[in-house]
Amino acid sequence: MRLAKIDWALALVLGAMVIGASACGSSGKSASNLPTTIGPGEGQLNLVAWEGYTEAKWVKPFERDTGCVVHSKFAGSSDEMVTLMRQGGGSQYDMVSASGDASLRLISGGDVQAMNVNLVPEWKNFIPELQSPGHNTVNGVHYGISLQWGPNTLLYSEKAVKPAPTSWEAIYSPKYKGAVTVPANPIQIADAALYLSKKNPSLGITDPYELTETQLNAAVNLLKQQRSLVKKYWTAAADEVELFKNGDVVIGAAWPLQTNTLQADKVAVNELIPIEGATGWADTWMLSAHAKHPNCAYKWVNWVSNPKVQAEQALSYGETPANTKACPFMEQIKKGSCAKYHANAPSAYFNSIKFWKTPVKNCGNGKNDCMDYSVWQRKWTEITA
Repeated sequence: MRLAKIDWALALVLGAMVIGASACGSSGKSASNLPTTIGPGEGQLNLVAWEGYTEAKWVKPFERDTGCVVHSKFAGSSDEMVTLMRQGGGSQYDMVSASGDASLRLISGGDVQAMNVNLVPEWKNFIPELQSPGHNTVNGVHYGISLQWGPNTLLYSEKAVKPAPTSWEAIYSPKYKGAVTVPANPIQIADAALYLSKKNPSLGITDPYELTETQLNAAVNLLKQQRSLVKKYWTAAADEVELFKNGDVVIGAAWPLQTNTLQADKVAVNELIPIEGATGWADTWMLSAHAKHPNCAYKWVNWVSNPKVQAEQALSYGETPANTKACPFMEQIKKGSCAKYHANAPSAYFNSIKFWKTPVKNCGNGKNDCMDYSVWQRKWTEITA
C-alpha cells in the first residue's frame, strides 16, 4: 500500500536546480548538462522498490543481458522509501520506485537527480499524461520516469448498491453506514477535495492537492462526517477484497486490481470513474543524487519501460502500463486484460484522473498559502482517531 508521512522542515525550492551525479558517474551535473549516452554497466544495481516490482521473470533476463546484478530492498510505504533513500548519505541505493505522494519530497530534498528522457527510447510511447507529470517533472526538468499507474475507482456491490452510483457522493451517504471502506492514507483527503470541487464550487478548489486552509478544512470536515460510515480503512488491496467477499462492505474507493480480483472470484462487483473524476497514483523510477551505479540504473529504466516487460509487470502487480504499446503483450498473457486495466482507454479517461502529487505550500499561483503534507497528515490523524 502506498502510504505516506511527511515533515517539510525546509521550504520547497523547485526550479532548474539539480543535485547529484550524472549517468556518466561524475557529480554536480545540472539539468542542462545531462548525460547523452549510457556507459558500461557497473555490475550491480541497488533498488528501493514496492514488493512485486522486481520479479525474477524480468529481473533475471535483465541481469543476463546487462551484467547488472539487481539487489532489492522492499518498502512498505512512501515514508519508508524516503527514509531509505536518505540513509548513508543517500548513496546506499541507486533508484527508488516512488509514488506521487513521495516524489516531490525526494526532489525538494535533493535526494534524486534529473534524468535524460532522450536516453529512454520508449518514453515517447508513454501516454501523454505520464510523459511530464507534475509529480516528477518540475519546470520542464524530469526527475524520473513514470512506468505504471492506476486510478482510484468507486467499487460497489451490484447486489447491495442499487441503482448503480454515478458520484462519489455515495461513499458519504448515510444509506451505506457501516458498509463503506476507503484507503488508510492521508492522500485520501484529495478524493474528498475532488468531490467538493464539483459539489461546492464556491470553495474554489481547482486542484485537489493544492488546498488553502479553508479548502482543506472543508475536505476534512466531510471526511470526519464520513468516519461513522466507514467499516474499515484498508491498508492493502487484499484487505478490501476480503471485506467485499465477506459482505462486510458494499461500497468504497479501490483500484482496478481489487475489482478484477473480485470478479475473477465470481463476486458481483463493478467499478467506475464517477462524474467528478478520480484521483490516481503513478509510480516513478527515480535516480539517486548519489547513485554509485547510474549506468546500470539507466539500463534498468530502459528494460522495464519496454512493452513486453511493461505488460508482464502490469499483470503481475495488477496495474496499468505507461507504455501505449504494451497492450498486445498484455493480450498474449491474458486475453481481455488490456481493457480491464484501461490500458487502451481514450484520452478523456486519462484526463479525468488527477494523479497524486505531494501537497506543498506553493499553490502554483505565486502564493504560499496552501497546506503542505505535514498538515494533511495531522488532519488525517484527527479524522481516523
